[in-house]
Amino acid sequence: MWKGILTAILLLFSTVNGVGHPMPHSIFILDVKGENIYAELKMPLKELQFVIPFDVTEQTENLLEDERRNQLSDYFLIHIRPKSLNGLDWKVEILDMLLEETEQESTGKYKELTLHLSMQPPSGESVRNFKLYYDAILHQVVTHKIFVNLRLDWQSGRIDDKELSLGLIELSIADNNIKPMQINLEEGSRWKGFVAMVCLGIGHIAEGIDHLLFLLVLLLPVTLKAEYGHWATFAGTRKSVWSIFKIVTAFTVGHSFSLLLGAKQWVILPQQPVEIVIAITIFITAIHALRPIFPNKEVIVAIMFGLIHGLAFSTVISEMNLDTNELSYSILGYNIGIELMQIFVLVLTIPWIVILSKNNHFRWIRIIGAILAIIISVAWMTERYTMKSNIVSSTIETASNQGKWLVLMLFLFAMVSAFRVRSERERRYPSNNEHDDHIG
Repeated sequence: MWKGILTAILLLFSTVNGVGHPMPHSIFILDVKGENIYAELKMPLKELQFVIPFDVTEQTENLLEDERRNQLSDYFLIHIRPKSLNGLDWKVEILDMLLEETEQESTGKYKELTLHLSMQPPSGESVRNFKLYYDAILHQVVTHKIFVNLRLDWQSGRIDDKELSLGLIELSIADNNIKPMQINLEEGSRWKGFVAMVCLGIGHIAEGIDHLLFLLVLLLPVTLKAEYGHWATFAGTRKSVWSIFKIVTAFTVGHSFSLLLGAKQWVILPQQPVEIVIAITIFITAIHALRPIFPNKEVIVAIMFGLIHGLAFSTVISEMNLDTNELSYSILGYNIGIELMQIFVLVLTIPWIVILSKNNHFRWIRIIGAILAIIISVAWMTERYTMKSNIVSSTIETASNQGKWLVLMLFLFAMVSAFRVRSERERRYPSNNEHDDHIG
């Protein structure tokens, strides 16, 4: 009884005294991957000091040396105890420890210790329903709180890194006890994970305007004939449509292959140089749109450059560290999402490009579009090399949400162009209004 009263007084005192100086809390983040749970545990060093026999706040450079690391590991393995609903203990392994500086709005900057954990249930036990016994720091610092969040759960479709609050572990004043948290995750399925990956692929292309810009610029002159080192007249509707189909298919084959290699981590390249090379691919295709530098070889270029873009696509999946089954469904779903979004954008733009290509007005649209693509690609190369945004890249980032107006303008230009072509045809052939356009 007296212990409970003392606890209540301490809690009340800390609340009053903590108005001006609130203490930072711990965060327990769960990632469900297959039949295991990987967790990220973040805790403030100031509060950890109350339960560790050696200094952890001043001499942090020695904190993670072998002896002290082992002491910390032993301490946490005692206080992290997930159990199945029937009381069976899970296997807990500390994979890594890091020291980081962070900031909370109410507490300001402070140092924290971050643990990466693997928590594996006994064979046959559910990974989605269990009890989390955790009382590190809290068993001594009664005012401490642990927020438990869910970040990744592929089978329930949670793949966007937006954390879902599962609850709070704290001391119960009523019985002076630290109760385990009951974890009951939404029932998942491979279908939910697959659909989530399709949506992720769609969103990646919708937001990743560099991939769309590359494809559109590559297709910009595809409706024209290359003659004597220049883009000449309209190549014909049938030939143009067939060329577009081959180029888009080649790009798909290229990025699908490298997406598979990258997602399975068979090919691992640093992200920064890949992003720089993607900007270079846009620059090269923009030069080609101005003057043919690889005429009739667009299919080969689409495959080669598609391989580079696929490595950028694969980063999203590889960072999830999914198990084999989830990874296979993810690669398929993500790739389908990418293709659906690409097809959607092409359907909205390519018909108007074909119509515009039938007269000389398209020449200026092609030139202006290519020059803008060159400027944008140089800005992206600079930004990705220096890791600092610039005026052009920032403007493009802001304007990327206004793509619908660009499509509308393209549509209006195409309609005006078609009307003028029809008027000119009727003027030249007043007695034969059924004269058709050359379609190759």
